[in-house]
Amino acid sequence: MLTVDDLDAGYGDLQVLSEVDLTVEEGEYVVIVGPNGAGKSTVMKSVFGLTTHFGGRVGFRDERIDGRPPEEIIRYGIGYVPQNDNVFPSLTVRENLEMGAYILDEVPQDALDAVYDRFPILRERKGQTVGSMSGGQQQMVAMGRALMLDPDLLMLDEPSAGLAPDLVGDMFDRVDAINDDGTAVLIVEQNAKEALRRCDRGYVLVQGENRYEGSGDALLADEQVRQDFLGG
Repeated sequence: MLTVDDLDAGYGDLQVLSEVDLTVEEGEYVVIVGPNGAGKSTVMKSVFGLTTHFGGRVGFRDERIDGRPPEEIIRYGIGYVPQNDNVFPSLTVRENLEMGAYILDEVPQDALDAVYDRFPILRERKGQTVGSMSGGQQQMVAMGRALMLDPDLLMLDEPSAGLAPDLVGDMFDRVDAINDDGTAVLIVEQNAKEALRRCDRGYVLVQGENRYEGSGDALLADEQVRQDFLGG
């Protein structure tokens, strides 16, 4: 589904990624882990057209999408939830979700209902301003908005960041459920051990380059990966 080949990308004149390779198959759950500053988020932003493209290729279902703006890329069936500034705090829950369908002539009620079914608390609080909600609830709003167009690939950047420890497992369960329903998931996650336990495959990025790749179980079992990136 998604192919990233020899990607060189960054911001302005600053190159962050060097010859990065990555793939996501239909319905797959793929995790990117690595130390801070490794370029994990830059990979996602590059797929979504938010970085400077220096070289290489980003393809989605045989269409080349590198160099295209986000408003075009979203139409291919890619949803993206950034780590920061991923909700409109002054708008209500419903208004935030409606923004997820801004490219359509009208908001599909079945899409709203599907999000409310997945996150029942959002139905209860659809008239509440999102800025007055908890961090975990805001993350549900951000994910729900990205699901409004029923994407084939959902990209999540550090979805557990800032959540209370007792909410992290619930967040992962929700991502699992989205994937189980057929949506491919590409996730950057600071909670590397938990993410690798749940994913199909993982990539370890270091200083903007591929360092390791394998199934989640294989990476968890790799002594060097554990010592260098998972705290032993």
